[in-house]
Amino acid sequence: MLFLFYRICIFITLRISLKKAYVMAAVAAKIYSFISFKDRFATHDNLKVLFPSYSKKKIKSMTDEVFVNFCKYLVDFFRFPLMDDNYIKEKIKVEGLENIDNALAKGHGVILTSAHLGNWELGAGVLSKMGYPLNVVVLSHKHRNVNDFFNSRRQLFGVKPIPFGGALRRCFRCLEANEFLALVGDRDYFDNGIQIPFFKKKVIIPRGPAVLSLRFSSPIVPTFMIRNADDTFTFKFCPPIKYQPLGDKDRDIRRLTLSYIAIIEDIIKQYPSQWYVFRRFWEKIGWKL
Repeated sequence: MLFLFYRICIFITLRISLKKAYVMAAVAAKIYSFISFKDRFATHDNLKVLFPSYSKKKIKSMTDEVFVNFCKYLVDFFRFPLMDDNYIKEKIKVEGLENIDNALAKGHGVILTSAHLGNWELGAGVLSKMGYPLNVVVLSHKHRNVNDFFNSRRQLFGVKPIPFGGALRRCFRCLEANEFLALVGDRDYFDNGIQIPFFKKKVIIPRGPAVLSLRFSSPIVPTFMIRNADDTFTFKFCPPIKYQPLGDKDRDIRRLTLSYIAIIEDIIKQYPSQWYVFRRFWEKIGWKL
């Protein structure tokens, strides 16, 4: 059923203008928000943690914006076949490209760490279309046809998806080959990450970026595809994280993770209505550090 829904959405969005597709997305967002009580309440609670002093009205408005931006994100994903050089030139401003060029020149591969924010899928497609060898660790969907659908969209521009379950060896290979490896660093799906403060509250954060960086001496470059108010994008590559290992593995992983999480926190704080985490992010707070 979900696969059929995606196919219908593709059929429609590829046959109307982008402007009309975004209007349709705004309508779909209202429906989605209305029927998905659990997602709406979770989003509201997450934003309340970010901005505890904001009024209920302000938090509600931001929650509505999250749903609209997420539906626009899906429109962009469905319209991948229409993304050409002109689209990139007109819609996307790239900042800090020299940061990934300099990082890649070191010869140890580059780890691009992002968050469930903006449009990370579009960012992967754009980077690959620009000629950079990109591998992306992805969470497999439980339905095979849906999973194949998403991977086929990613592969349109040469993005190489790596299923999360068997990712480690392939991650090793791409870094050894001096390629890019993209990982989202804000949400741990299997409770085997590292527990650190995130917006001053305890939560489990993936340890993968730090572990791989320390093992292969691969620079970590925080990377974000941010939607602007006019529905153009800013593709932002931050300076590589500079970290000198201390020789204590656990301490190094923790300190390096804190370094890039601080950048992710700052970006989320700037663009909270583009952070798509439809569950209570801190629901397991209270575990001991």
